[in-house]
Amino acid sequence: MEISQLHQLFLQCGEVTTDSRCLPSGSIFFALRGERFDGNAFAAKALEGGCAYAVVDDENLPADPRFIRVENALTTLQQLAAFHRKHLGIPILQITGTNGKTTTKELTAAVLAENHHIVYTQGNLNNHIGVPLTLLRLTSEHDMGVIETGANHPGEIDFLSRIVDANEGLITNVGRAHLEGFGSFEGVVQTKTELYRYLQSKPNTSIFLHADNEILARHVGTLPTVTYGSVGNGFDVEGEVIDCTPFLRFRFRVRGEEWHEVQTQLIGSYNLPNALAAIAVGSRHGISAKQAADAIARYAPSNRRSELVKTARNRLIVDAYNANPTSMKAALDNFALIASPRKLAILGEMRELGEVSAEEHRRVVEQASAIPDTELWLVGENFRPFVPKNARWFADVEAVKQTLQSDCPSDALILVKGSNGTRLFQLPEFL
Repeated sequence: MEISQLHQLFLQCGEVTTDSRCLPSGSIFFALRGERFDGNAFAAKALEGGCAYAVVDDENLPADPRFIRVENALTTLQQLAAFHRKHLGIPILQITGTNGKTTTKELTAAVLAENHHIVYTQGNLNNHIGVPLTLLRLTSEHDMGVIETGANHPGEIDFLSRIVDANEGLITNVGRAHLEGFGSFEGVVQTKTELYRYLQSKPNTSIFLHADNEILARHVGTLPTVTYGSVGNGFDVEGEVIDCTPFLRFRFRVRGEEWHEVQTQLIGSYNLPNALAAIAVGSRHGISAKQAADAIARYAPSNRRSELVKTARNRLIVDAYNANPTSMKAALDNFALIASPRKLAILGEMRELGEVSAEEHRRVVEQASAIPDTELWLVGENFRPFVPKNARWFADVEAVKQTLQSDCPSDALILVKGSNGTRLFQLPEFL
């Protein structure tokens, strides 16, 4: 079946699914393969559960006119999404970066929603499966899309960019993450800036640039650019931190306009560029500065990214979705600025750092140990060689939970920060 024909079926059905536990009536089921599963095994169940069709790539499946047989179901999903995106032709902003891309996406979506009907990436569905699924949520009723794209190896942003086919791009930053897959920091830079190079290859595109970032500025080329960043540099949107104890309060102005002050529900001064990015995008798309300020003030994180959680005993800064050297340094810098009679940092190891892992874990321990009057708990084997005498080490999150059942701190400000794989997000209920 040609993609154009499949697209006509999709328009009739209106929805796709890849999860055999979620089978909307009349939808199209895509039988994707994974390391531990094969969606083809659930194709018949999907049809029985209410799906109108199943896209399958197992030639041994029995005959059924509702099976759409293809060479590769995942590739077909991606091709369908790309075809659908071009069919609708609405403006799309693509966001990537090492840190802050999800928060920037959430803030940007909140700002644009002030007067646009948009589709944006839900949660962290920013990979080769999540991006097509997000694009297939677009309908003719939407007037804009905001698509987050992630990567852990070279070429991935270029591949996703060709599916998204964005009109605008935004790279939040480049940092030392997934070095095992990228090979080096330069590999990170080259991969993230694949977005710029793709946009340069097509007409009528532009980017939003964090202009304080010299690395990104060097890769812009001739792309039309809306700049945002620190005060006094002539950027299109400029802003500065007023307070951050613990919630970020900042002021900003759009070029030629008055200043606005925003009290956010975001932890960390490192969220200032993310907020300014959202304001810059909004300004380009007809959102007033006041509308943007109000939208950012209303936004409350709920995705384990810099959340302030109050328990019966403590205040927690929960940032346990991801961790790399760049984000770990930013979190510790911010934690050091917040005054509290008792402070505890529970840090989980960082993953996928390759040959620089030992050095980066040593640096984190040195930084955390230098924060005055702060207890330090380190979780994971990568931290073990560097544990100071006055710190505690735990093999995994289960060991931490066991300790907390008999020795739980109280009246403390506690930073919980680590890679998602360390599962430190399980700790708040014990603290």
